[in-house]
Amino acid sequence: MPAPLLDAFAYLAARRSHPAKFFSGPTPDRAALESILTVALRVPDHGKLEPWRLIVLNRADMQRLADLAEDRALRLALDAEKIAKGRGQFDLGHCAIAVISAPVAQEKVPLSEQLLSAGALCMNILHAATASGWGANWLSGWPSHDPDFAASAFGCTGAETVAGIVHIGTPGPQAPDRPRPDLARRVQWGLT
Repeated sequence: MPAPLLDAFAYLAARRSHPAKFFSGPTPDRAALESILTVALRVPDHGKLEPWRLIVLNRADMQRLADLAEDRALRLALDAEKIAKGRGQFDLGHCAIAVISAPVAQEKVPLSEQLLSAGALCMNILHAATASGWGANWLSGWPSHDPDFAASAFGCTGAETVAGIVHIGTPGPQAPDRPRPDLARRVQWGLT
């Protein structure tokens, strides 16, 4: 039997997202973000394609994104609630990492594996930020999945899409933990 990494297992057993709307105080500086991202980039990547790119967003960037989200919502004639929701995640943000899925044309590595690598990178950023003592929340919202917004905000071209936006900050008050999935309902043991 392998030797368990008890600290890592305990961390994973207790992992939870911190609500970004309650972040307060300082955000990680460039050195802290470089440390977080260096660890986060240790992600499964079949073929070593690096099928993603990252954009570090600061407060000024968040304000620009809030304005772009509102403008896009108005052009789409969305209701006030959608406008507020699209703006809100950026209005409240101070620091985030946008993970852009940037698939590479490669016959041996299916698109699905490349997309999953970008998703794994989002999760690794959450883990690395949280393990560093910061609050982290993967919060993308409807604007990120709108191709026109993604193009104007993040320069997405071709097959590029926003895999996720991970907000990082000083955690605020912690809400009660949400119910977790029931293992008996979600796991099948064998093929029969």
